[in-house]
Formats: sequence, structure tokens, C-alpha cells
Amino acid sequence: MAKAQLRQISFVSPTGSVGGGISSAALDEAMSHSPHFIACDAGTTDAGPFSLGMGMPAFPREAVKRDLALMLLAGRKAKIPVIVGSAGTAGGDVHVDWVLEIAREIVAEHGLTLRTAVIYAEQDKSYLKTLLHENRILPLDPAPPLTDSIIDGSSRIVGMMGVEPIQAAIWDGADFVLAGRCSDSALFAAIPIMEGFPPALAWHAGKISECGTLVCETLGKGVIFTTVSHDEITIRPYGGNLRCTPQSVAAHSLYESADPYLHRECSGTLDLTHTRFEAIDDVTVSIRGTAFLPELYTVKLEGAELVGYQSIIVGGIRDPYIIRQLDRWLGLVRSYIQDSVTRVLGDKADKASYTLVFHKYGINAVMGSLEPDAANLPHEVGIVLEATAPTQDMARKLAELSRQPLLHYPIEEWVGSITAFACLHNPAVIDRGPVFRFNLHHAAVPSSPTEMFRTHFIDLDGSRTS
Repeated sequence: MAKAQLRQISFVSPTGSVGGGISSAALDEAMSHSPHFIACDAGTTDAGPFSLGMGMPAFPREAVKRDLALMLLAGRKAKIPVIVGSAGTAGGDVHVDWVLEIAREIVAEHGLTLRTAVIYAEQDKSYLKTLLHENRILPLDPAPPLTDSIIDGSSRIVGMMGVEPIQAAIWDGADFVLAGRCSDSALFAAIPIMEGFPPALAWHAGKISECGTLVCETLGKGVIFTTVSHDEITIRPYGGNLRCTPQSVAAHSLYESADPYLHRECSGTLDLTHTRFEAIDDVTVSIRGTAFLPELYTVKLEGAELVGYQSIIVGGIRDPYIIRQLDRWLGLVRSYIQDSVTRVLGDKADKASYTLVFHKYGINAVMGSLEPDAANLPHEVGIVLEATAPTQDMARKLAELSRQPLLHYPIEEWVGSITAFACLHNPAVIDRGPVFRFNLHHAAVPSSPTEMFRTHFIDLDGSRTS
């Protein structure tokens, strides 16, 4: 007998990122309304390239364990799936395995049994080179063309999956889907699309729900409860003093989008040109009219490469004479430091092998040359010297040779020796360790939506592995 089509499907987004904190009271309230699944994003490139390059998460283990435990316990009690994507911040294999071990602990401590689908998103470099040579990797603006050497130089490369690997896992009976790098929206869109709801509404529901209460008028402690029908989305928060308004939901629909109306996903583009946002009550918003434009299936690639090692000095200047000529003074300080480096380190420190950067906080640090109020000088400026070199030892030496000129480099207005730079820390030099940068912003064209991802099923009680 054919399966009856659902009239609507509901889900809970308990927080914007696993580890960010879940309100247990708000989650309990939302669960009393019988959602069909729980989904939560766990990663972002907003955290920078370090997590991807180094294989480390951005949240403490304890914070991730608390949030994951609340979701898994709620899911098992309601007998509904729990979906987590972009595990461990960057969604590489090491990140997924890190969260998997936390899940094992939770299962053991609470006596749970979870049929778990673990979906890996890290990419094999030889496979990517094959795609590249077949002209199946496209640069996304403004990225340059990809080369074999860029692929080889990457510490780690992940692909951003869409709904299909998640749907396959749910279809095969997963209670818990733990995915590597994933489209945030796909975590929420997968099951509704699988159940026959319009892709446009499913994708838009995911887009506005994935950041948790950031879709509300004011961010606060609570969870988001979203319902998708065949012609409408409704979204409302549970938690104290939270409300969604047409303005807040429309604004969040624009969040992290380069175009105010179009938002690209793996399988097409979400089109908000004719979307309508209307208040149902004081806290709930209705959404209608969103469209979805199917396009060539692509998988976004993200990679990180090691830049070098870094040491920094943090301090501040309150001398008005220096602040009036800060760029000129820093230029003179830089020249003095470079002369000292050449004199002391010789051939060990070719200028091409290291960089010295001064970050000026309090004067054009955010807007740079676009600052509209550049004529009004501050009374104090924070300076961060950033020395980057091929080794930590070299970076530290560069910073150590920078401290003295920052403290005492003279200007014409001074008479005698004056110290104008106040170091925040003692010792002044802080080693930051390895530094990474993103080196891929490209889209791959796979043969199928699941080709680039590997799924393993595990019963976390240890009774069966397949």
C-alpha cells in the first residue's frame, strides 16, 4: 500500500552550532509539539581556516558533548532522527571522528542504542586531480584557476554535501546522521524533500532555521520550531522573550548571501524574488512564494594550506604626535626592524621568506581606506605586530627584534628618549603557532550527488557494524 503523504512536516533547530549552547527548557517545550526530526549545524568557515588546516574544532569538547547529549536524548525519547552536519567545525574526517567519539561516550553514559550513519566529506587528492584534468572543477568568483600544486599543498580539502547523502542515510534507517562538511540548509531540507514537500520551501526553511535564534528579532536563549507544508513555511521560537517578525525572518533570508534574492545550493538556486513574509501572531511568521531553480549539480570545495608560523606583540600608543603620523612612523619602524633582521640573522631571513604586518585597532582597522571619518583621530590606538615566517623559531626572533623599536623609535617632536608603546603582555612576544589560509573556493562537478561522500553505518552500542 502506498505511503500516505504528510500534510506538513516539522523540525527543531536547537542552536546555531553544536557547542554554542542549547536551552534544555526551550528544547523540551519544542519537543512537546511532536517534531519529525532534530537537525543542527556544527561548523562554519566563519571560524577561519585554522580548524580545517589543523584538524581542530573551534568549540570546547565539553560544550559539544553537552549540546549533542541534549539532542540525542530528545531524539531517542521521541523516536525521531537527529542530524548533525559540518561536524567539529570544519567537517574533515578527523573532525567527524572526534564528534563520533563524543557520541560513543553519550551512548555509554545514558544506555542508548543508535543506528548511526557517519558521512565523510574529506576529499582524496588524486580523485580531485582527475576531476581537474577533466575540467570538472570550476573556480568560484574571485578564486583563481585550480592547479595540481594547490591541491598537493593543501593540508585538508572537504566537499560540501547537499541533501542526497543525508537522505540515503535516513532511508537506510539511521537514528543519528553525523556528517562532515555539509550545506547548512541541507541538514533541514533533506527529509522534507524526501517526503515530497516542495524543494523551494524545504531549502528556504533550512536557510532561515540553521542559525537557531539568530532569525529572531533579538538573539537569545531558545530553539526554533519550523513547519513546512506544501504551500507555506511557519517559523516560531520557543524560549523566553524571543519572537520572529516578518522583518527579522526576511533579514535572515539575506544572511550570508551575495545576492538579496538568489542563494546557491548544490542542486540549484533558491529564488526569493516573490517571497512573502507575514506575521501569524506576535512570535510566528508565515513564508510563501519562494521558488527553486534546478541547475547543474556541483559540490563546493574548501581547502586550507599552511602559510607558516606566527608570533605577535600586542600593545598600544597614546602619544598624539605619533598618532598624527602613525603610518609614516610605522613605516620607519618597519625599515629599522628589517635592517636589524638582516644584520642579526643574515641569510637566514631573506625578506621574501617572512612578513611583518601592523594591525592598527582604533584607526581605520575595520573600514580601511573606506573609513568615512578618517579626519578625526583617536586619542589612543592598539597595535598588533604580526610576524610570520617558515618556522616558529624564525617568527619569534622577528618579533623579538621588533619589540625595542616599537618601544622607543623616535620622532622629530621628541626631545630625549621616550617610550610610547605599551605592551599588553609580559613577555611581550606571544607564539601563535601554525597559521593557515583558505586556498580553494571552487565547485566540483561529480558524476552523482553522493559520489564524493563515504557513508558508514555503526550501531553505537557496538552490537553490529555494516
